[in-house]
Amino acid sequence: MNCCVTDLREKEIINLKDGCRLGCVCDVEIDTCTGRLVAIIVFGKSKCFGLGGRTEDIRICWEEIEVIGDDTILVRFDCPTECKTCPKKKNPLETLFRQG
Repeated sequence: MNCCVTDLREKEIINLKDGCRLGCVCDVEIDTCTGRLVAIIVFGKSKCFGLGGRTEDIRICWEEIEVIGDDTILVRFDCPTECKTCPKKKNPLETLFRQG
């Protein structure tokens, strides 16, 4: 299967270690001497609706990529603590209008 860089940008990246969705490819790193793809880059998660900036971008080395499929890229990646998603907090309004 041949793939263009623009095709990579549409693929969703899933981490096989924890099942986390990391995002989509935003950039690639290429070794200009050998012409080989070295890593894929994913934008960091936005903070506070984008007003607080972003976390650090995620760099996934070529060796950590397991499968590149039609829609997704499966990676085996040790995610830093800031890229892990926190458990969803309960909405305070739910406790006010609880039934039963």
